[in-house]
Amino acid sequence: MSAQAAEEQEPFSRRTLFWGIFASLFAAAGFFLLSTYAPDFRAPSNGGATPLSKGGTGYAGIVEWLKLTGTPPPMARSEEDLSTRLVSGFLLIVTISPDSDPAALDRIIKLRSGKDTLFVLPKWQTLPLQTHDGWEMKIERLPEAVVNEWLGRIAKAKLGVGKSTIEHLDIGGHLVAAPEDMQWVADDHPLISAGNGKAVLIELDDKPFYILTDPDLINNAALKDLDKARAALDLIAMLEPGKGAVMFDLTLHGAGRKYDLAKLLVEPPFLALTLSILAAAALAFLHGLGRFGPPRAEGRAIAFGKRALVDTTAMLFKRAGRLEELGDRYGALMRQRAGALLGAPHGLQGEALDRWLDSRDKGEAQGFTTRLKAADNASTLADMHEAAERLHDWTARRLGERR
Repeated sequence: MSAQAAEEQEPFSRRTLFWGIFASLFAAAGFFLLSTYAPDFRAPSNGGATPLSKGGTGYAGIVEWLKLTGTPPPMARSEEDLSTRLVSGFLLIVTISPDSDPAALDRIIKLRSGKDTLFVLPKWQTLPLQTHDGWEMKIERLPEAVVNEWLGRIAKAKLGVGKSTIEHLDIGGHLVAAPEDMQWVADDHPLISAGNGKAVLIELDDKPFYILTDPDLINNAALKDLDKARAALDLIAMLEPGKGAVMFDLTLHGAGRKYDLAKLLVEPPFLALTLSILAAAALAFLHGLGRFGPPRAEGRAIAFGKRALVDTTAMLFKRAGRLEELGDRYGALMRQRAGALLGAPHGLQGEALDRWLDSRDKGEAQGFTTRLKAADNASTLADMHEAAERLHDWTARRLGERR
């Protein structure tokens, strides 16, 4: 079959196959990255006191309100967003939910040290409304002990006991109706006063931290009233360091805290290892596309020649564990060989032959017998090797003297 006929039978060209494989790998990589980071960007829809919630205790309304009246406020989705210098001039609004992670709040307080931060305390206990996705149903006020636990993590303060009798609050020069069952704390220098020695917005003495004790001033339920919606903007304008410099926190509600193996593979410091493995796999793939030179012929299991025979025999003895027992047999072989080479009288054997061989050595008494006994008594491979070399050298030297 000719090469042209073979090409006509192929349904796709090699270039088409290459680009098909490349597109498949690219799509697989994109799907892997999107599935890895999708949970971090998925907005919660079950209500709660989060900046993305549209329930009554949520804060999606104030986020949209700020977007319509100025710059869209960014969302802090990781701890790096909370501590970076780029947002050090922003007012971070931390909305606390009853089911938030206390350890996460402690990390926020540590990361925001010296940076403007507004903490909004929780107030209501709610349940998701099953008939409407994202809405919630108010049940009752949270116990004071629960709210005080969150407040105590930020400042040395507790909620005031008893109801405030004040009916209106002064926020930025505008009077608005006081929230239902208003939460307040005792403070002599309030930013927003709820009566004598009572406050709903306070500032800490040692750091630029602000605490809004009653969330009903800026949450979605509050924005249904036009006066409270205006007051919410005035409240934030009192605290923000610059126009439009407001950011909301999502880390307290679970964003950026999910670590898994997939993220470790695509984030430093293991990103370099992942890229190295992919590069090695690509090189191996390219190497497998073609062959460099003709295929190497498979060698014989047992090679030809005397050396191969000796090596194979030695390997068999070693595997059988009989090498240590060859010393005396090697000595007897060398005795017969030395006698034949030096011309020993016919019929001499054993000790008689040893004495005759010793007599050939004028420089050392019993030179051959001593070396023969060393070979017989050898118990290790090293001793046997040394004794065999000495017997060989003795025979070679005597043979040289004879010639």
